[in-house]
Amino acid sequence: MTRIIGIDAATQPERTGLAAADWDGQSLRVDRTYRPSAPADQLACLGQWLAADRACLLAVDAPLGWPVGLAEALASHQAGQPIAANADRLFRRRTDQAIQQRLGKRPMDVGADRIARTAHAALGLLGELAEHSGRTIQPAWSPRDWHSPAVVEVYPAATLTALGLTASGYKGANRAARSELIRGLPDWVDLPEPAWEAAVGSDHVMDAVITLMAAADFLAGRCPPPDDPERAYREGWIWVREPAP
Repeated sequence: MTRIIGIDAATQPERTGLAAADWDGQSLRVDRTYRPSAPADQLACLGQWLAADRACLLAVDAPLGWPVGLAEALASHQAGQPIAANADRLFRRRTDQAIQQRLGKRPMDVGADRIARTAHAALGLLGELAEHSGRTIQPAWSPRDWHSPAVVEVYPAATLTALGLTASGYKGANRAARSELIRGLPDWVDLPEPAWEAAVGSDHVMDAVITLMAAADFLAGRCPPPDDPERAYREGWIWVREPAP
């Protein structure tokens, strides 16, 4: 049994959604959800959920790295100088391009958009959690070979698209859309009533639940690995299942 912790990351704790579930290799049972209101709440909750006695995988809806091209171009850049590199190479990671090619969804450019602040906050939270728990948290790169606790980067909109579900329109106050989305989730997702109500009540919790599903897909071996592992080790990799036929 693997413990999965889902984090819908944000720059402010009150805009964060957390969820936790058990994965037995076939079914995902969601048994915890939480909406923190302060950084201390967020860290305390995750610290409690990070099980010490069994395998634990975190799934984070935020970039975990920046484009290699951006780092290379800025290393020697000075103000006023042009940058010869193509803008996509500077601002978009290889994994972002792969998601767009496979699913028609384009993640926000971590090198040129406000998502960079979310990425910074998510990495800071992982660092604080590692320090708080006294354990190292490193990215997992294979469902068959990873060391607990580990983390994977996921993208809820891409996971929903791959499952053939509507990936837009459920945010904000649209409770009805979230309720409809939950009714369409795969039968291997067990969402008891308290978790159901929490996801209907908050799009942040809804996204946290979807991150759990993406992590289960990773553990089940349903997500294509990086086509350029060395690049992915620096930039990060979004784990998303193959789209439904």
